[in-house]
Amino acid sequence: MEPVPSLRHTIADDLRTQIATGRLKPGERQPQLSARYKVSTATLRNALALLQAEGLIEKIHGKGNFVRRLLRRLTYEGGVLTPTLPTVHVTVRTAQLHARGTVSALLNVPSRTPLTEYLCLSHEGESPHSLARMYVPRDLARAEVSCHWPKPAELRPRLAEIRERVSARLPTPEEASTLRISSALAVLAITRVSADTAGRVVEAALLVFPGDRPEALFTTHLTTEDRKAEG
Repeated sequence: MEPVPSLRHTIADDLRTQIATGRLKPGERQPQLSARYKVSTATLRNALALLQAEGLIEKIHGKGNFVRRLLRRLTYEGGVLTPTLPTVHVTVRTAQLHARGTVSALLNVPSRTPLTEYLCLSHEGESPHSLARMYVPRDLARAEVSCHWPKPAELRPRLAEIRERVSARLPTPEEASTLRISSALAVLAITRVSADTAGRVVEAALLVFPGDRPEALFTTHLTTEDRKAEG
């Protein structure tokens, strides 16, 4: 005998069907759902949490729950996001701080080294698209930096190496709130470290994308010696 679905699953299934069939449109607010389904606020919140985890509903603080707009998937390859989207705009906030903890280790500088932080939040339309924090030693930073993808921070030295680490994880509370995603929806996190020709680390970037949006592509170019070894 199959178990009887809970109220939250029944409500989530109904809303999921309405979204899939187009009865509920992207960007449409969902008011008075507790009255429509005649359930408690707690039950409704649990149902919406299921859809938020699936990326179907987004909660905007102070405004309510909305059907999430489906944003185009992007490919991240070699530090570049493609395709470049003219609809994406980026806001940049700059702060002066001192290196510590993970950032100090990534930049390979002593704790308390003066840094400039660039906090870049991109939007596609009104929906948050991606979040990036870029850290640059203060003596290398410029007054104005473009965070538009795929363009990295405009640094003075010539880059010789870019090392990236890609992982999937749950968002921090701040990331979930900023990107308007459920804390149960995984994000793709990319840690990028750039060094100049002298081997000095000149930029550390922490990039975060909702997991249902990007895909990472890696290409390995084999040398003649590699092909001979395979043969």
